[in-house]
Amino acid sequence: MSTTNSAYKGRREDARLVTGAGRYTDDWKLPGQAHAFFRRSDRAHATIRRIDVAAARKSPGVLLVLTADDVRDAGFATLPPLQPPPGRGGQKIRMPERPMLASGRVRFVGDMIAVVIAETAAAARDAAELIEIDFEDLPAVVSFEQALAADATVIHDNIPGNVCFEFEYGDEAKTTALIAQAHGTVTLTIDSPRVAPTPMEVRGALVAYETASESYDVYTPNQGNWALRDGLAKMAGVAADKIRVHMVDVGGAFGARTAPFPEYPVLMFAARKLQRPVKWLSTRTDDFLTDNHGRAITLTGTLAYDENGRFLALRTDWLCDSGAYLAEAGVLTNSVNGLAIGASVYEVDSLYGRHRQVMTNTSPTNAYRGAGRPEANLIVERLIDEAAAKLGVDPLKLRARNLIKKKRLPYRTLTGIMFDSGDFPGLLDKVKERSDWAHFNARRRQSRKAGKLRGIGCAMFIEPSGGGHAKQDEVAAFFKADGSLVLHNVAGASGQGHETVFPELMAGWLGIPANRIISHGGDPAGPQLHGNPSIGSRSAMSQGSAFKVASEVIVEKAKRLAADMLEANVGDIGFADGVFTIAGTDRSVTMTQVIERHAKDTPHPLDTIAAKDISRAFPSGAHVVEVEIAEDTGAVDVVSYTAVDDVGNVINPTLANGQLYGGITQGAAQVFGERCHYDEGNGQLVTSSFMDYFMPRADLLPTPSLASHGVPSPNNPLGAKGVGEAGTTGALAACMNAVIDALRTAGVTQFDMPATPPRVWSALQGARQARTA
Repeated sequence: MSTTNSAYKGRREDARLVTGAGRYTDDWKLPGQAHAFFRRSDRAHATIRRIDVAAARKSPGVLLVLTADDVRDAGFATLPPLQPPPGRGGQKIRMPERPMLASGRVRFVGDMIAVVIAETAAAARDAAELIEIDFEDLPAVVSFEQALAADATVIHDNIPGNVCFEFEYGDEAKTTALIAQAHGTVTLTIDSPRVAPTPMEVRGALVAYETASESYDVYTPNQGNWALRDGLAKMAGVAADKIRVHMVDVGGAFGARTAPFPEYPVLMFAARKLQRPVKWLSTRTDDFLTDNHGRAITLTGTLAYDENGRFLALRTDWLCDSGAYLAEAGVLTNSVNGLAIGASVYEVDSLYGRHRQVMTNTSPTNAYRGAGRPEANLIVERLIDEAAAKLGVDPLKLRARNLIKKKRLPYRTLTGIMFDSGDFPGLLDKVKERSDWAHFNARRRQSRKAGKLRGIGCAMFIEPSGGGHAKQDEVAAFFKADGSLVLHNVAGASGQGHETVFPELMAGWLGIPANRIISHGGDPAGPQLHGNPSIGSRSAMSQGSAFKVASEVIVEKAKRLAADMLEANVGDIGFADGVFTIAGTDRSVTMTQVIERHAKDTPHPLDTIAAKDISRAFPSGAHVVEVEIAEDTGAVDVVSYTAVDDVGNVINPTLANGQLYGGITQGAAQVFGERCHYDEGNGQLVTSSFMDYFMPRADLLPTPSLASHGVPSPNNPLGAKGVGEAGTTGALAACMNAVIDALRTAGVTQFDMPATPPRVWSALQGARQARTA
C-alpha cells in the first residue's frame, strides 16, 4: 500500500473497460435468441388463488409462457445454504423450499410467478403484463418485532417461530457472571440497516442449449464460474459437466454475483424446450427487489470493565434478517464471522455471542462486502466509545489499555480462532499521529465558532480473509506456440485487477516480460480446474499463492531443459532473475530462451497445473474520521478520513489502494444514507429506485489518507492478507463513532445509521426539546 499521492500505474483492464470495449452480459448475442421477462409478485405475502395466462400466450411474438405448473417435473431443487458449525443445542439450519416459480403462495415483493419468452424483450414484457393473478393477501411480516411476536404469522411451515437458525459461541455463564460483578458496564442496541448491492450492471443471463451434447452455455456475471456452475447444476437438476459458465466482464459484484439465482434454471428449461438461446435482462427496479440484500442486522452488546478500565467481558446478541428464503451464504457469514472476530483486537476474560437468523417477507439477504465483519467490529467499537464517554477518558487511551500486544501474536482467541499476525498498538499509534488526534479539540473549537458541531471517531478492526469452501485452489499455466504464457484460474474478477496482478506476479517469479503473460479467469474452454470464487478477500492471497506454487514447478521443469541446453548436470544449475546459470561459471540461458526453444512442442513441456491448500489470514486496521454537522440542517460533512491498514505484504499498491478507497466509500455510504426501507404494513419496498435509494457520489468523502503498517502473514507464501473488505469493515464504526461524538456535544445520546440530514436534524431537535422540557 502506498500513500495517496503515489504515482498511478494503470491496470491492463482499464483501457478496455473505460473505452467501452468491455463485454458484459448484455453485449453477448447469439443467433436466433429469444427474450424473457418475469412476472413477479406485487404482494409481500399472499396465497395465489388463480393464474390466467391465456391472454399472454396469444400476445404477438410470444413463444412460451411458463408457470409453476409447467415446470413441476423439470427437476428443479432449492439451492441449499452453506452450513455453519452446529448451532445452539446442535441444531442445523431449517431450510425452506424455494420454488423457481411461486407455487400457491408468494412470500416477498419480487417473488417470481411466471415467465414469458418472446421474439423481443418488449413483446415479452407486454405479454407478462397481461397475466391475470388472483391473490388472497396474508399478513406481511417485515420487522423483527413482527417476526418474533408470540402470535406471529409463520412464513414457512417448517420454521416455527420464524427463526431458521440459532448460533452461539463463547461462555455464556462466565460472561453473565463477570458482567454482574463488574465495576461498570455499557450496553447498546444498534442497527446495521438493510442495503441493496446496486452494481452498475443489472443482473442478466443468456442461455443456449446444445442438443447434440445435451449441454448448456450460460453467459452471466459471476464471481467464479466453477462455483456458479455447481450451484446451478443443483438447482436445475443437471449434471455439472453439462453446464459451461462463461466468464464475462462483471459490472460490480460485492457478493451478489457468487451464487445462481432462480431465474437461471428457468431460462435453461426454456432454452431447451424452445431449442433457442434465451436472454433475460433485469430492470433496475427488479434488481432492487430481488438482488440479495445485505446487512439487515440489529445488535445488542454489553461491555464490562473493572475500576481501571480493563475489559472483562463482552456479550453480543444478533438478530439477522434472512428474508423470505435463504440465500447461499447469508446464514453462514452472519454466524461464523462474529465467532471469528469475537472481541476484535482486544483482550477480555470472557465473551459470549448469540445469533438468531429470522425469516421475514422481504428479499433474501446474502454475503455483502464485509459479510458480518463490519457488524462484529461495529458493536465492539461503539461500546468502547460509550465506555470512554462514561468514564471520561480518551477513547484511544482506553483502546490502548486493552489491545492485544504484538508479542502475543499469533494469538488464539477465546473462540479458538488463531490471529496469524499483526501489530495492533502500532496501528493505533500511527493513526493517532497521522490524524493529528492530539489537536482535535482546537479544531472542534474552530468548528463551534462557525456554528457547527465537530466529532472524531476511531475504529480498530480485524477480519478473516481467505479460506473457502473448496479445500484447494487450482491454477494452470500453459505456454502458446508464440512463446506467450496463459494463466488460468476459476476466480472471477469484478474490479480486483486479476488481469494485471497475476501476470505481474508470474513475470517476477519466472523472470519473463509481463506483457507476454495473459490471464484467463474462468475459461470453460480451458483446463477443468477447481477452486474458490472471488469472495472473502481471498483472490490475490489464495490464487496468487497457487500461482507461486505453479511458478516453482515451472522453474524446476525448466532447470532440466536448461541443463540439456547447457550440457550440464541439473544439480549444477541455479536460477535467479530469469536466468539459469551453471554454478561457478558464466555460462547461462534465460527462461525466455528455454520457453522459446520448446515453443512448437505440443504440449509445451513447461505446461503446469498446480494447487494450493486454502489458508486464512487476518488483516487489521485503525481508521479515524472527523465530521462536521450543521445544526440548522443536520447535514454531515466528512472533513477527513485517515486509515492505517495491515494487509500483510502489499502485492500491488495501486490495486490495494483502489480496494481500500472503494471499501471505505461503500462503508461510509451505509452510514450516511444507504437503506432499504420496507413498509411494515404491507411489505412494499419503498426505496426501489435511485429516486428513493441513496447512492454515494464522489463528494461523499475527501480522498482518504492511507498508510500501510503491514505485518506479513505466515500462512501463505506471499505473506499477503486480504484487502477487498478492509475499508468497509473499518468505515462503519469509524464514521458512526465520529457522528455520535459530534452529536453527544449537543446532548444526543443514542443514534442509529443512516446519518441523513433529516434524521440528524430530528435527533438534535429531540435533544434540544429534552433540555428545555
